[in-house]
Amino acid sequence: MWRKILYFMALLIALTIYGLQKSHFSLPLLISNYITDFLCLPLVLGFITFLIRLIKNDKIFRLPLYIILILACYYSLFFEYYLPKVNSRYTADWIDVGLYFLSGISFYYLEKREIGFKLS
Repeated sequence: MWRKILYFMALLIALTIYGLQKSHFSLPLLISNYITDFLCLPLVLGFITFLIRLIKNDKIFRLPLYIILILACYYSLFFEYYLPKVNSRYTADWIDVGLYFLSGISFYYLEKREIGFKLS
């Protein structure tokens, strides 16, 4: 249950930041540049996990760590290497790369902890 609450809080935070940015509201740089990058991968992974659990009818399905790391690599390469080369709107930032991996690993351990509680 707490996983759903965290997920929806993260989604609400990300959508609020996005809406404020689109409204040209001035946000602190930490919030404007990094919070959404940290929240991105857990939101995507949570949605993927939800769909797989629904399709497989498996309430304890968990994404393996290597899949999470592959997705973090993909996001890092796409958003921090490729897009800045083809679109001036994007900038390469090594901190974002670290945030993708940190949030992916955090997601993995939170899911592992949640599944462990359900099995006990």
